[in-house]
Amino acid sequence: MFLRRKPTAVLAIAALALTLTACTSSGSSSSTSSSGTDAATATSAAGFGGLDALVDAAKKEGTLNVIALPDNWANYGKIIAAFKDKYGLTVNSANPEGSSADEIKAAEDNKGQDTAPDVFDLGTAVALASTTNFAPYKVENWDDIPADNKEASGLWVNDYTGSMSVGYNSAKYPEPTSLDDLLSADFKGAVAINGDPTQSGAAFAAVGLATVQSGGTLDDFQPGIDYFQKLNKAGNFLTVNPTPATIASGETGVVFDWSYTNLAAAATVDGWKVTTLPGVAYTSYYNQAINKDAPHPAAARLWQEFIFSPEAQNLYLAAGAYPVTLDAMIAAKTVDQTALDAVGELPADRVTPTTEQSDAANALLAQNWASAVG
Repeated sequence: MFLRRKPTAVLAIAALALTLTACTSSGSSSSTSSSGTDAATATSAAGFGGLDALVDAAKKEGTLNVIALPDNWANYGKIIAAFKDKYGLTVNSANPEGSSADEIKAAEDNKGQDTAPDVFDLGTAVALASTTNFAPYKVENWDDIPADNKEASGLWVNDYTGSMSVGYNSAKYPEPTSLDDLLSADFKGAVAINGDPTQSGAAFAAVGLATVQSGGTLDDFQPGIDYFQKLNKAGNFLTVNPTPATIASGETGVVFDWSYTNLAAAATVDGWKVTTLPGVAYTSYYNQAINKDAPHPAAARLWQEFIFSPEAQNLYLAAGAYPVTLDAMIAAKTVDQTALDAVGELPADRVTPTTEQSDAANALLAQNWASAVG
């Protein structure tokens, strides 16, 4: 998934009852209230007549299309199951191992079809480059989300974060304690990142981590690109996208990835351990967004309401991902304290790229990455 992350008024139109229009010739559907509010243009549940009305409309649509959400990524298997159980909708999960860039391409390739994704879960660089694909929406607990973690009209909203970690097969490799360790012959042909950093948020973050661990700053990702060039020249960089299967088989013996993804592997693969390199930690939020051409617009908006509810936010936390409403849940005593105690606090010495830094890094990677590791 790609690395994957202002003011407008919220509509306040009352609705008495909901009807579901017939499918269009392309197979997409549109839910409207009796007052004429279209789910595809509703910017809040209030704008569609309230949350109960939105639930009714989503149930009439009956389906939600999600994309690029592996079951073992930030607990999405359990989150999807909980959504289905709560609302009785069918959830179609497409291309679970896809990148953020794949999500946007699927929306564009399937525009007007009932197979198009309704919602996105995107890394920052792709999200910022794709805002014309999004519909603005503010969930009911909008105020629980810090201002810095959302676009003011609701085009995109941060949902969860973790820190960039290194997972490794402890039966074959020693614990790496620095970037330099991974350049040694002990790690020949073993070190992988989760995708292409011009398309994958986790891979983008791996370059960001290498940048700050090499003494650079997020204003310039070139030190991180240089590091992976050295790793490649040493014969240690493995151009295989890691998956649970490649980790279990030993094909990818060392993996830069988000803490919650490596922790998920550690829970199922004997000998897989996770470490955070000493020094500066790299963190970055992923982003929720609604496809402006969603074939199931009410279900898309209901998914957003669910994702930012304590139920789903605590499911992120249970997998080691830090939810964006964590502070609000702690204050309201709705946080899963057992999960929070198990995960612990984020590293104190951490950095997260700004919008401007992400844009600059994305441009630099597009220019220099392929030649560095090709």
